[in-house]
Amino acid sequence: MVMHLFLKSLIVAFVVTQIAIFTTTIFLHRTASHRAIKLSKPVTMAFRIITWITTGIRPRQWVAVHRVHHAYTDVPGDPHSPTIEGFAAIQFGNVYYYRRTIKIPGLVERYAKDLAPDRLDSALFDRALLGLGIGIAILVLVFGWQVALVASLLHTVMYLLLSGAINAIGHTFGRKTYDNLATNNNWLALLTAGEGLHNNHHAAPTSAKLALGKMQLDPAWPIISLLVATKQAKIRHSEPKFVNPQRISREVAPS
Repeated sequence: MVMHLFLKSLIVAFVVTQIAIFTTTIFLHRTASHRAIKLSKPVTMAFRIITWITTGIRPRQWVAVHRVHHAYTDVPGDPHSPTIEGFAAIQFGNVYYYRRTIKIPGLVERYAKDLAPDRLDSALFDRALLGLGIGIAILVLVFGWQVALVASLLHTVMYLLLSGAINAIGHTFGRKTYDNLATNNNWLALLTAGEGLHNNHHAAPTSAKLALGKMQLDPAWPIISLLVATKQAKIRHSEPKFVNPQRISREVAPS
């Protein structure tokens, strides 16, 4: 009975986490942070709601922190660098550094000035606990309170660890195809909707597609392609625009 409850909760948590991860990469990262994609209003609203009920994240805060990361990659000022803070600190404490960064006076307003809060933010989306409460309530209605409780806890752990891994592993272990400080890990990309291809992303930040080479995995790309095909999204660049196109193709550590 207990094992069945745990396994069911684990499956539910994994699905919810993947929904949150896909939303993070497509909406918060590729669309809001880098303007690599332009989404239709209905799709944008759907992603705002999913972000709210699965993570409680305020998009302008996430965007600001990520843009700071690109401005100060692995040097003082980087919000979540394993080079500066240590691998374990970022892998397991990434949320602490995120929250520390958004509290810096004026940082969000400076780095996310294009994402000024609207009426829906004031009424709903800035209320993280309300959004998370609604998300948990949905799980209770569908799966019952026991599964909902365990799945919510597991989802929180999974999402935070995967988010931390993108920053920790993605700047420590893996393959460097391009000459920058990030790395590519296909196995991590499979778990994070393509975000494990971090070296590619730092080489071409405004690319909507993170897989830039053969045998690279970007699970979010088919969804983006479907949105484009149904005229619910537009891609900013048909070909990657490289910040530094120099290729080095070497291993930092086994990936």
